[in-house]
Amino acid sequence: MAELKYPLSTSGRDAVRTATSRPVSEITLEAVVAGEVEPQDVAVAPETLRLQAGFAEDGGNRQLAENLRRGAELVAFSDDELLRFYEMLRPGRSSAAELDSLAETLLERGAARCAALVREARAAYVRRGLIA
Repeated sequence: MAELKYPLSTSGRDAVRTATSRPVSEITLEAVVAGEVEPQDVAVAPETLRLQAGFAEDGGNRQLAENLRRGAELVAFSDDELLRFYEMLRPGRSSAAELDSLAETLLERGAARCAALVREARAAYVRRGLIA
């Protein structure tokens, strides 16, 4: 595979694939209109997010790179799970024990970066008196 460069829309349309392994180059307006593209065909693949994270880091944006890597971990979760996680992370919505449990679930399902972020949030919430 040729070396991919940013932006992927010009250098990687044939090499980059969606979550269903469909090449991005096949996602066209014509294909959508013809009913050849399903919603899951346009879902991002974790590999693409990790690739974008590399571009961000190379560009000096480590924080964006880390966010993209966490996003790559979250691709494995359903929308309902993600909404539940979001709700749990809002200050005062979960106990420290519940956030510990969430972090453990994330870790068990391969989302180590996200688990670390939940633990960091838990510690900040306890420190600021937002949860017990």
